[in-house]
Amino acid sequence: MERVLLVAIKTELDKDAWALEDIAQETKELVATCGAEVVDDISCLRDKPTPNLYIGKGKAEELSLICQEENIDTVIFSQDLSGTQQRNLEEVIARKVIDRTQLILHIFARHALTPEGKMQVELAQLGYSLPRLAGRGIPLSRLGGGIGTKGPGEQKLETDRRRIRARIAKLKDDLKQVSLHRQTMRKRRQENYLPTVALVGYTNAGKSSLLNALTQAGQVVANNLFTTLDPLSKNLKLPNGENIILSDTVGFLHNLPHHLVEAFKATLEEVVEADLLIHVIDVANPLFLSQAKAVTEVLKQLNAQDKPMVTALNKIDLLGGQSWLAQTGADFPNPVAISAKLKQNLDKLLEEISLKFKPRMITVELLLPHKRMDLVDLFHRQGKVVEIKYLQKGIKVKVNLPRTIASKILQDKEIAQLC
Repeated sequence: MERVLLVAIKTELDKDAWALEDIAQETKELVATCGAEVVDDISCLRDKPTPNLYIGKGKAEELSLICQEENIDTVIFSQDLSGTQQRNLEEVIARKVIDRTQLILHIFARHALTPEGKMQVELAQLGYSLPRLAGRGIPLSRLGGGIGTKGPGEQKLETDRRRIRARIAKLKDDLKQVSLHRQTMRKRRQENYLPTVALVGYTNAGKSSLLNALTQAGQVVANNLFTTLDPLSKNLKLPNGENIILSDTVGFLHNLPHHLVEAFKATLEEVVEADLLIHVIDVANPLFLSQAKAVTEVLKQLNAQDKPMVTALNKIDLLGGQSWLAQTGADFPNPVAISAKLKQNLDKLLEEISLKFKPRMITVELLLPHKRMDLVDLFHRQGKVVEIKYLQKGIKVKVNLPRTIASKILQDKEIAQLC
């Protein structure tokens, strides 16, 4: 197991309200997700980063001594480093140095399973590495094992910028084709009158668990960060009878680097194009308010912050008391307290989602010819049959349907509308 020294840093220039200990804790969770061991950790408060080392030279030499004494393999910084800072730190510390973005990219590479996911990870890796090539004269990927060497971009690549840029252009073109394929699928859903709902939230908030609880999707879940990287969509029938497409998405993180959002734009289109967002929040996490704010910031980057939203206040089974939850939940749009793991209050969540789509539905009473059993089957699949009677003159049906389907059916001259 890779032995890691964690360096958590906060400067006065940091805009977020995260405390130093919270930054350290989240970075530890990221390291644990990589399968490494945090042997020791150092916390630093600084006025501002230094151009050459980010930290002071004395602190860097102190880290070098710790690495020698404790047999450390890798030093991981909680902040992003410039190429110059990273190179200089490696020279002083004499160990591999990894920054926050590299750590996240390593996790992405471990969890990318589909060709699309691997392409997006490689694009992000190359986008990160390209500006760091100047004066380095080494392959894009480090040789050997450990954090920072995993994934589609780990093969030995030429440092020629033109080759790298050509590969980036090729990946972007391939991902455009993926985007076109998704657009075709969305068009088919629209033709079938299927609205889409996207699960969004901080990483490890329980989005995949909620998808499994609502649809029996069988999505892999684990108490780790970024377990789900590749999106998954499933059909779901609401209590009002309407069918929707429910999509899981990659988890968000505070200060998520902009180029990572850009690299995963094809996947995040599910969020942009959704008719409704379900913001899943882990209310058992002491930082849930800060995490919710981080999700909002990413939605702003995607221009999706104004979409209709329902808030799922998840993991209430881990709370000792919930008296404060109602008051806190009032700060979020359409809150519903749930436990995806124990399937608590999922009926209330579904009712809240149904309310958002209520204007799309209409209740009609129809008289069908006996030969139109195909429509009876359609009503059960695409709506909610309230009442059905088989009469001598035909089939009397009271059904709740999407307006688009009802309008099309009422154009059939064989069908009579009773009310």
